[in-house]
Amino acid sequence: MSNRVLADKTTIPETICEREQWVCWKKTQRDGNTTKIPVTPGGGGFASSTDPETWAGFEIALEYARTGKADGVGFVFTDDDPIVGVDLDDCRDPETGEVDSEAQDIIERLDSYTEISPSGTGYHVLIEGELPEGRNRRGHIELYDRARFFTVTGEHIQETPTHIARRQDALVAIHREYVQRSSSDEKSNSPNRGGSEDQSDTIDSTDATVDNANADLDDEKLLEKARRASNGPKFERLWGGNTGGYESNSEADMALCCLLAFWSGGNQRQMDRLFRQSGLLREKWDEVHFADGSTYGEKTIERAISNTSEFYDPGRGNQSKQSQITSEPSGEATTDVGVVVEESTRSQAYLTEKNRLLAERVDELEATLEQKNERVDALETENQRLKDELTSRDQETQPVLQEDVEESSTDSMWKRTKQRFSRR
Repeated sequence: MSNRVLADKTTIPETICEREQWVCWKKTQRDGNTTKIPVTPGGGGFASSTDPETWAGFEIALEYARTGKADGVGFVFTDDDPIVGVDLDDCRDPETGEVDSEAQDIIERLDSYTEISPSGTGYHVLIEGELPEGRNRRGHIELYDRARFFTVTGEHIQETPTHIARRQDALVAIHREYVQRSSSDEKSNSPNRGGSEDQSDTIDSTDATVDNANADLDDEKLLEKARRASNGPKFERLWGGNTGGYESNSEADMALCCLLAFWSGGNQRQMDRLFRQSGLLREKWDEVHFADGSTYGEKTIERAISNTSEFYDPGRGNQSKQSQITSEPSGEATTDVGVVVEESTRSQAYLTEKNRLLAERVDELEATLEQKNERVDALETENQRLKDELTSRDQETQPVLQEDVEESSTDSMWKRTKQRFSRR
């Protein structure tokens, strides 16, 4: 695969080509890994998967990518379209084209438009359907239906349909078998990739999602447990938008996200969905604040998950130094997750906000310096132009001055001659 991956409209389903939901993307380095950031077609600034103002039509996005200012184009998933994207990563040998058994099974069962990813090591499958509730990823399999974008290469797999098919039953089955299944089922039934140990219960280094299937609480149950926990009053204050006791709104955002991370088992989609229902939600949540294209909300959720060392698991009671178990009259165990984590969270949130403000100040100073340098360059150019103009004028007036001198000299001689003759 080449560094730049430009799609061809003839190989891309008309269903998505007709939608004004396209962005461009560029490769960049993030924490030592290559990632793809969304770019606004034409403008070149960061695009947001939640801001339609940064999207465009397919042709506009493709034209901008062809200028070389972007590496390819991408399609944004929204609530207003029926499209679901299935991302199968690290499952294809780019040299031989060999596919692992899991990916092959998923592609065959979905039986819809499928293409090779930009790296050549994975596949993207596009279908019509409704993504089931619950987690949206496990290992190398991810499912998206909103607030994300898919790179689109047009490298269509000939054995699959050229159109986007509706595959709701297959989607539900694949979500249940490959994504929602319990850790014990996965360890006993699924083959390990690359011969390594199963890592489904650890934090993923890319998006900090914690695969904790045991939590699996729906929104209402999660809120109920969070409110009934011994630190429930604190949760209620944050949930209602009360930032009292926190030095900034961002610190309060981080505190609520840490609580949501605990109760949701690190489920990013559920955390985002619930935070949007809280009184802390601000426009800033969906603003791009980072060089990799991440929004403030996305990064806050990632950091909250990374800072949460233990997650709710009704099967083992979460007895640890960071979560103290108490008993209510009903006999149901409740958890205080804020004893040690809260102090660490507040400190981390404060440093994060401070670093962000410092970074913004550095950017402002660099922009000011750049403007001043441009002004200096402009003044030097103007100064040189004036010097050249003055030199040119001097050269033009020199012959005229010489003629005036000569004429003046002739007149003087004539006057002296007349004076001599007049004396005689």
